Amino acid sequence: MSYSVGQVSAFAGVTVRTLHHYDKAGLLSPSDRSPAGYRLYSEADLVRLQQILFYRELGFPLDEITAIFKDPQVNPLERLRARQRQLHEEIARLRRLAEVAERAIEVQMTGVTLTPQERFEVFGEVTFDLSYATEAEMKWARSEGQRAAMARADAHTKEDWRQLMSEATAWRAELLAVYDEGEPSDGERAMDLAEEHRLHIARWFTSCPPDMHRRIADDFVTDPRAFALVVPPSQQRPGLAAYACRAVHANAARHADGGTDFEEDRCGS
Repeated sequence: MSYSVGQVSAFAGVTVRTLHHYDKAGLLSPSDRSPAGYRLYSEADLVRLQQILFYRELGFPLDEITAIFKDPQVNPLERLRARQRQLHEEIARLRRLAEVAERAIEVQMTGVTLTPQERFEVFGEVTFDLSYATEAEMKWARSEGQRAAMARADAHTKEDWRQLMSEATAWRAELLAVYDEGEPSDGERAMDLAEEHRLHIARWFTSCPPDMHRRIADDFVTDPRAFALVVPPSQQRPGLAAYACRAVHANAARHADGGTDFEEDRCGS
């Protein structure tokens, strides 16, 4: 028995345009044509269509489905297992994202509310990139330190934020002065500023041992959004992010063994 494009479209739940696309791509060509030249699908064609729709539902791209059907060397089971792993990873990612959304809801419901004027008064030019905050939350979702930092931040009052940002502003001014004066990143002044930054994090958010501080500083040079939380773009200088990163690494080395050796290449030039 043969079926027209319209009939297949109706009971398979796909559009006629999709069936035409599958035909053009060589993925599913009808086995026959009517005397008038219209496409006619056989029972075997419908079985193939069912397989295609199954793979599509699992998120396989068309070129990969085509390879599965055309290449006898392709192992469909291995492809399915690989896709299963990807789906499990995606499920885990979505769960973490749901946790981030839940935390954001909690912050909105119980956190400190600031008017635009108060926000500028407290934070000045420092802005919080939502995409970066979300990625950071997901990246460190399983970290006890991240959970503690978020809990501390949620509990801060307006006055806490004012004092915190006042300290950060003073520290930033000193960092810019040290950099502009040409002090070496592994010199006493730069390392002392790095230590002050580490203690600032510990005082206001969560314990920040030197290894953690190094990881935070590495983000300064790999993600401009991270360094913008420390120095607003309008106040940044070329090479400043790498300078701050090197100072943090030097300070961490100083704490580790009394020396100042560090991996410069991690912070760039």
